[in-house]
This record gives sequence, C-alpha cells and structure tokens, in this order.
Amino acid sequence: MDRRELKIIFMGTPEFAATNLKALIDEGFNVVLALCQPDKPVGRKHILTAPPVKVLAQENGIEVYQPDTLRSDEALEKLSSYEAGLIVTAAYGKILPKAVLDLPEFGCINCHGSLLPARRGSAPVQRAILEGDSVTGITFMKMDVGMDTGDIIDKIEVVIDPNEHTESLMNRLAEASAAKLPQIIDEWVKGNLTSVKQDDSLATSCPPIRPEEGEFTWDQDAKDIHNRVRALSAWPGAFLMKGENKLKVLDSEVVEDETVVPAEFMETEPGTVVKAKGENLIVKCGKGFLKVKELQQPGGKRLQARDCAHNFTVGNPIM
Repeated sequence: MDRRELKIIFMGTPEFAATNLKALIDEGFNVVLALCQPDKPVGRKHILTAPPVKVLAQENGIEVYQPDTLRSDEALEKLSSYEAGLIVTAAYGKILPKAVLDLPEFGCINCHGSLLPARRGSAPVQRAILEGDSVTGITFMKMDVGMDTGDIIDKIEVVIDPNEHTESLMNRLAEASAAKLPQIIDEWVKGNLTSVKQDDSLATSCPPIRPEEGEFTWDQDAKDIHNRVRALSAWPGAFLMKGENKLKVLDSEVVEDETVVPAEFMETEPGTVVKAKGENLIVKCGKGFLKVKELQQPGGKRLQARDCAHNFTVGNPIM
C-alpha cells in the first residue's frame, strides 16, 4: 500500500509526540487528523498555550481535534468519519476505548517510552531515571484497552547516561522512535510483522509524578539524591525543606573522587558543606558526597554553583 493511500489518525500531545508526528509528515504519510489534549494555561501568567502536536499539525495543514473524552458518541462519529486505516499514538495521555481501537483496519500502534512490560504508565522516563536504570527504550505495541498492556511489535534499547536529565533522555527517545516508526508502519501494514504478548509477571507500573516526590534529605545516598535531581529537574524539582523554606537542587553530580574532600569532613554530618570554591559546591550525604551544580535558594533565582559557592561556609549546613 502506498503511504498516501493509508489514512492515519495521529494521537499525541507533548514534544515527544510531535517528533514522531513530524517523522510521519516528512516521510510522506497521509495524516488526516491529529488529536491532542486541550490547550492549557502555562507559566505564572497562565497563558493558554497549544500543545506541540497541535502547533505542528496546524503548520502542516492537518486538522486538529481536542476532545475532553473519547468515550462520547460525538468523538466516535468524528473519528469514524475519516475512515482511517491506522491510528498511531505517542504520549496522548488517554486510554483509547475499545470502540475507537476497533475502528481502523490495521489497529492502533503506540510508541511507548520504556521497554515493556517494564514501566507501564504515564511517567516511564522520569521513573527510569529516578530509580537509577542504566537502560530504557522505545516499545512499539499494538494497543488494547489496558494501560500499556498490548502486544509488542518491536523494541529499541537506549542507554541512559548517569548524568542525563529527563528532558535530554526524552528527546533521545523521541528521535529513536521517530527514526524507526515509518518502517514499523510500512512493515505492519504489509503483514510482515507479528506481535508478541507481554509477560504480565514482569510488568512494573510507573504512575504520574506527585509534587511531594521531589523532596529529599541529605542523609540519603548521594546517588539517590542525584537521580531525583535529574529525574525531576523540570518538575517539580528536587528540593529539601527547613521549616517553610525550600532549597531546590536543579543539577548535580555524584563525587566519584573523594580525595577532593578535605579529610576532616569525611565523617561529618549529612548536609554539611565540605567544599565551596569556584564550581565546587560539595555537600556530605548519608552515603557519599554530592556536587551541587545548580540550585535555587528560598525566594531566589536559579544560580550556577560557580556564581554562588562563595556564599556558603565550609563546615556549616548548606541550609
């Protein structure tokens, strides 16, 4: 089947999805409709902002549909009117009901940001970093009515750098998915690919990130604090509290060479500043030492360590 003959409905919302949609557009697929979540207020001024998929679709003359639910007769009638042969989803944010799944001849293919059945759910990338995974990836699956429970079509492995943040990893996963997606669709439609059931006994879930998950204490392992920093730097941020005051750590690095730490501070209390000079703002943790590279003090702005390390006193608590 020629790519222009196959009508595709695309469903996705954030930048990850837009990268995949762009691949379909660039490769000459006939995307007849793009679905995404409704526009949302963004920033302190709460400016109503269109999601990346909507922006890209409109730039390319693709109709956009932003229903609050897919479980209404109106939504089903709207989708069925396009007589699409395939639905492709990527970080859409809603579970598709069976009535929608049954519409296209070739079913629905989802691009999911983990190696299923591991990390089913809405925050696979953040959870992978938060829990210290060294490898993640993309799974192309045939969707069913469950949460990421559909049969697996193909997988791509992606190595996680130990200092990589969610945004960077998300971008690399999107690029990996977009590079393979056109080929997956071609071969799937031709009948050259088979899908394999997931082993539910190996499944792990990754629910949405909650704001309170950003909080940490210095008596934790430096590696665990570092993972929290890089997983949650965009939102809600890794932070510690002292009374009503909040200190955010927005970028960090585990100190591998502990010879940089003065001997008298090797056994000091967690939370103590052990070095504060130049780019080195180093804090004792319950296990190991953390180099704070970017932070935000209570009521202040984001600062690189090199711009504020001199404000901290060695031997005193950082907060």
